[in-house]
Amino acid sequence: MGQSTPIAKPVVLVVEDEPLQRMMAVDLALDAGFEVVEAWSADEAVAILESRSDIRVVFTDVDMPGSMDGLKLAAAIRDRWPPIEIIVTSGHMRLTDDALPVRSVFFSKPYDTEKVAAEMTRMAAIN
Repeated sequence: MGQSTPIAKPVVLVVEDEPLQRMMAVDLALDAGFEVVEAWSADEAVAILESRSDIRVVFTDVDMPGSMDGLKLAAAIRDRWPPIEIIVTSGHMRLTDDALPVRSVFFSKPYDTEKVAAEMTRMAAIN
């Protein structure tokens, strides 16, 4: 019998400064079958993106500490890493499609975990 190579799980980068919210988002992505990398700020997320080429989806909150918020992070991702799909979330504001980079999706908190998981899965299948 030959050895088979395990199929790599798609990778999601969860960017959330609130520990409980980050833990919930990580659990959501793990339950949906993803490998998860965590960042507590946009600055940390950029450092991770610069060091890894396997991230397919970024799930980011808008309100975060550091040099940029989640919207600026989403714009930077679209500019520097165009193949990466983006999910933006916020409990403080509602965003329309024209406020988001192309191929980004917004979910208002509290979000429906099944809908977010389905969107992650759809996005991961694209690239």
